[in-house]
Amino acid sequence: MTDFTLTADERIDQLYANDIKIIQSPSVFSFSLDAVLLAHFAAPPLKSHAKIVDLCAGNGAVGLFLTAKTKAQIIEIELQERLAQMAQRSVYLNQLEDQVAVLNIDLNDTFKYLNKDTYDVVTCNPPYFSDLPKSKKNPNQYLAIARHEITVTLEETLQVTSGLLKTRGKTYFVHRPERLFEITELMKKHRLAPKKIQLVYPKAGREANMVLIEAIKDGRTGGVRFLPPITVYDENDEYLPFIKEVLYGKKD
Repeated sequence: MTDFTLTADERIDQLYANDIKIIQSPSVFSFSLDAVLLAHFAAPPLKSHAKIVDLCAGNGAVGLFLTAKTKAQIIEIELQERLAQMAQRSVYLNQLEDQVAVLNIDLNDTFKYLNKDTYDVVTCNPPYFSDLPKSKKNPNQYLAIARHEITVTLEETLQVTSGLLKTRGKTYFVHRPERLFEITELMKKHRLAPKKIQLVYPKAGREANMVLIEAIKDGRTGGVRFLPPITVYDENDEYLPFIKEVLYGKKD
């Protein structure tokens, strides 16, 4: 597959920090800063025989960004067919088909395709919001599924994560701070010991709007480290130096 023809609503964006190109569509899905920060936060093994799974992959951004940090094999799992197709085309666009594979499957069917207790790292940028009866959802079904737990719950996602990982394997999640207690409790329920937590603030003086979490399967309880917080914008709504570096790389 080498056809990179774009549909009318698609474009190619680039993460300049690692020269990865991503096919995007505002009408179905576009990656945002949470995906970039998750890939930056994750610490995958460098070795080529390591194995990584990216759950709720969307258009493949997180898995593709990770290729700048590891030679490991990466499998991306995405339910929505069009997003999975966009991810697959981006894999070929970046000539990464020998390292990255895309599975267009329901996350709850993961173990029909992948073996348990096999993977070194699992990353996930899951739907942030519970599927409550009165919760207001985007009328765009693509965006609704990406943002709300319509097809998979947080607990189901963590259960699959734990099942995929080897003992001492690591998982990296990005989520909303208001669900941090729920996330850590569910992680512990499914044999995942939270080890690192980092909050992300849009601006100084604002409440955090993202949280990054590292957990280890069958790790010892306790010993959680809170990393220095990340602030995205200055008072003039310009990216702060750390964010510029993550997005555009270091200046010479």
